[in-house]
Amino acid sequence: MKRCSAEHRVFYWEEVVFGGVEAPELHSEEHGNVRVVTPVLPQAMAGTDFSEPLRQLLDQLLQSQNIERPLAWFYAPMAVGFTDRLTPVAVVYDCMDELSAFRGAPLQMAEREQRLMSIADVVFAGGRSLFESKRRLHHNIHLFPSSIDYDHFAQARRPQTQPADQAGIPGPRAGFFGVIDERFDFDLIAGAAALLPDVQFVFLGPVVKVSPQDLPRAANIHYLGQKSYAELPAYLSGWDVALIPFALNESTKFISPTKTPEYLAAARPVVSTPIADVIAGYGSVVRIAANPAQFASAITAAIADAGDPAWIARAGDAVSGQSWDATWEAMRKLVAPFLLNVQEKMELLRVEKRANCTTI
Repeated sequence: MKRCSAEHRVFYWEEVVFGGVEAPELHSEEHGNVRVVTPVLPQAMAGTDFSEPLRQLLDQLLQSQNIERPLAWFYAPMAVGFTDRLTPVAVVYDCMDELSAFRGAPLQMAEREQRLMSIADVVFAGGRSLFESKRRLHHNIHLFPSSIDYDHFAQARRPQTQPADQAGIPGPRAGFFGVIDERFDFDLIAGAAALLPDVQFVFLGPVVKVSPQDLPRAANIHYLGQKSYAELPAYLSGWDVALIPFALNESTKFISPTKTPEYLAAARPVVSTPIADVIAGYGSVVRIAANPAQFASAITAAIADAGDPAWIARAGDAVSGQSWDATWEAMRKLVAPFLLNVQEKMELLRVEKRANCTTI
């Protein structure tokens, strides 16, 4: 969306926040050329059908910004419940995950996605498994695997000042960044940590939809909380191995972890459970392990990869060309015909209006 904003106004509509207001409000923040708008509703509306307040807030935004025919770009199928009064020039569904399989997903999620598929002009799928599962559901669907900001993560290839909360943790370190939720394989980590008492396991990210009491605990397991995007290269630079310790369940069946190419851009050896898209996209440079014993063995082997110039070169080759610039350019070309058609129609209307004025 940052790249889109170089050519178009972009309004990024966030998820609902409850509390702190007596009546529905729309909060707005500028992030470069992207305006992030967040609907804030009274706490009393939580657990109710709040579609109508969201419709009204969206109407207010469109009116205040003089928006008549927007390009509607959906990431969340549930949003079709309050955007039914939109008159978009085109609808894009950027499908990043099988959200209906996530713990706590709304019961209407699958139905809303069907509705979104029926109105979408173009669909993007964020991973190969996801693409294969959706390709028969739409006539104009395209695969766009995870993109990366290579230069940002490549900073970790050079020595960085270690963050204070990681500096005191001795090496070797095996790390993970991301949301810690039902996709996380707790038994795998507990078992691997027990088998590798000299390896320190470092986890960055918020704990969501699971109890903190359920997290594996040991002297060599460290939870450092959520970090900003800007901080990640410094943490990565201090890891010997990067981990993708996802369980194999419904919520990970179609997952294509963006962290895989980000780890590789940082030249961190990667150990992953057998996630289909990881194997298909990066099996030649990522070590795959299915149980605690295999995971521990793979971590030990991966530590040796960190200083291997040949492996580092292969890791760079594996993620070459996966930039956000390249992804946006390809997406832009697929969306442009819909915008062009409208521009042509508007020009025809202007010509017709001028002709009518001349006749009068």
